[in-house]
Amino acid sequence: MKYVVATAGHVDHGKSTLVRALTGIEPDRWDEERRRGLTLDLGFAWTTLPSGADVAFVDVPGHERFIPNMLAGLGPAPVVLFVVAADEGWSAQSDDHRDAVAALGIDAGLLVVTRADRASTRRIHEVIDEARRRLGGTGLADAPAVVVSAPHLIGIDELRATLDDVLAQSPSPPTSGRVRFWIDRVFTRTGAGTVVTGTLASGTITVGDTLGLLTSDGLRRVDVRGLQSEGMALAAAGPISRVAVNLRGVGVDDVSRGYALVTPGAWHSSAVADVRRVSGTRFDEAPEHLVAHIGTAALPARLRPLDGDHARLTLARPVPMSRGDRVVLRDPGRRIVGGGVVMHPDPPALTRRGDAARRAATLAAMPDDAGAADEVARLGAIRVVDLARLGLVDEAETAAPVGVRVIGEWWVAESALTVWAERLRAALLDLHGRDPLSAGLSAAGAPALVGLPDATLLAAVVDRAGLTSSDGHLAIPGHRPSLGDAEDAVRALERRLADDPFRAPEADDLAALGLGARELAAAEHTGRILRLRDGVVLLPTAPALAMRTLASLEQPFTTSAARQALRTTRRVAIPLLEHLDSRRWTRRIDAGHREVVR
Repeated sequence: MKYVVATAGHVDHGKSTLVRALTGIEPDRWDEERRRGLTLDLGFAWTTLPSGADVAFVDVPGHERFIPNMLAGLGPAPVVLFVVAADEGWSAQSDDHRDAVAALGIDAGLLVVTRADRASTRRIHEVIDEARRRLGGTGLADAPAVVVSAPHLIGIDELRATLDDVLAQSPSPPTSGRVRFWIDRVFTRTGAGTVVTGTLASGTITVGDTLGLLTSDGLRRVDVRGLQSEGMALAAAGPISRVAVNLRGVGVDDVSRGYALVTPGAWHSSAVADVRRVSGTRFDEAPEHLVAHIGTAALPARLRPLDGDHARLTLARPVPMSRGDRVVLRDPGRRIVGGGVVMHPDPPALTRRGDAARRAATLAAMPDDAGAADEVARLGAIRVVDLARLGLVDEAETAAPVGVRVIGEWWVAESALTVWAERLRAALLDLHGRDPLSAGLSAAGAPALVGLPDATLLAAVVDRAGLTSSDGHLAIPGHRPSLGDAEDAVRALERRLADDPFRAPEADDLAALGLGARELAAAEHTGRILRLRDGVVLLPTAPALAMRTLASLEQPFTTSAARQALRTTRRVAIPLLEHLDSRRWTRRIDAGHREVVR
C-alpha cells in the first residue's frame, strides 16, 4: 500500500530533521533552505515502514510568511505528523497549523514531540498535555503521541511502528474513481518537457491517458507522456501516492501550482459554492475579501454570509469542486480565519429579495450527508452523470433514493413528475375549453410548455397524467374534438359523398362549405371523414367500398381500369390506391398494375 503523510508545526521545531531521520532523504530542495536551515517551500521524501507500507512525506514550511505553501502541502494530504518541540512547546505557528488541520478536516495522524534530548521528562509530559489541549476539537485530539530526538535517532523506530498502525486504519482509496490531481510543483526536464507533481488521492493515471488541465484560462487537453513516483518510472500510478507527471501538449510557463489535472467530463468546474463553517470565525464576523485555499490553489475570494455558519463563496476563477471539499479561508495577511465544507458546488442564484435568508434556512436544514435526493428534489430531474460530477453520488451508484425514479440517464423526483403531470393536464383542459376543434396538445411542444428539462421525460409525465398520445397529439382520454359551428358543413359533405363516394370535393368546394384545415382535422379526429394526400377528402367507408369494386376486376388491374370502375378521377384514384396499398389490401406489381390481396 502507498500513503502520503504531511508534516505540520511551528518553524524550527524539527520537521525537516524528522523527515530526514525517517527516510534518509534531505527534503529541503533549495540551496537557500539548506544554507539558512529554514524550509521555504514544500519538500518531498519517502521510505518503507516495517509493515512494507510505502510512505511519501510532504514536508511543509513552518514560518508564518509561508502559510500559503504550508496549506498547499497539507491540502491534499490525508495524514499529518504534527510536530511540537519539547524545549519550546506550543508556539505561534502551531496555532496556524492546528487551524489548518481543523479547517481541512484531517483526522488521521500523530503528535510528534521532537528534541526530547533538550527537555526533562516532566517538561515533555507538559508539552504533550498542552498540545492535546490545543488540538482538542480537531481530528488529531486523540492522536497517539511519540517522543523523539531525530538527530540521535531516539524514538524513530517507535515512530515508524506507530505510524504503521495509524496508516493501517486508513480506508483504502478508490483506484477506479475520477482523477483530480492538484499540482504543487512545476518544472521542465531536458528531453522530457513539462513535469508536474502532486498527491494523487483517488483514481489511476496511466501513461497515454488524456486528461483535462484546468487553468486560469479554462480547460485544455493534455496527454500523459510519462509517470514517476519516488524516482521510479511507472506505467500507471494509483492512490494515495506522490506522482510526477510528464505532460505533452502544454508548456512549463502555462502551468502553475493550484492548477489541477482531472478526468475529462467527470468534474464540475465552478467559481461559486455554498459552504458550511467547520472551524474558526463566524462567517457574519469574517472579512468579506479573503484568500480561499482548496487543494493546492490559493485564490482571492469574496465571502457573502448567509448566516453565521453558512456563506456563498465566490472565487477568482473556477476550480474542480465537489460536495464535501474542504476550503481554508485566510485573511489577506497571514491569519487563518477558518474553514468550510462545500455543501453545494453549483448553488442557485440569489437574485430576489429574501433569497439569501431562504438559502440560509435551506442550508441550515441540510444534513451533512445530504446528497442526491436533495438535489433531485431541488431541480426536479438531473442526469446521474451530473450528480456524480457534483460529488453527490458515487460514479458506480445505480440505486436511486426513495422518492426518485430512474428514467434512462435521468433521476427524477416523483413529486416533480406529479407537478408536471398536473400542469400538463391543466393545459389540456384549458385548450379543450378554448378550442373545441383542437385534437389536443402537440407532443413536440409539450416539454417546453410544462418545463421539462428533457423531452425524453415526456412519456413518464403523460403516463402520470393519464393522457393518451396519438398522431403527435396529447389528449384527455375520451375527449373528441367538437365540430361546433362546422357540424352543418360536415353533414352536407357527408350527404354529398354518400351519393357519390369517390367524387371528392375540390378545395374550392370545401372552402365554400366553410371547411378549412382545422375543421377538416377535427372531423377526421372524430371519425367523420378520411383525408388522403393531395387534399382528397372521402368518407371513412370509401376504402371498403372501393375494395368491393376492385375485387370484381380482372386481376391484375391497371390504374386506369380502377379509375373507370370507381367512376372517379386520377386525382382521387391514385391517393386512394396508395392508401389501399398501405393497408395491404392491394399490392402494387409494377408501375401500371396492382392486384387485390386475397
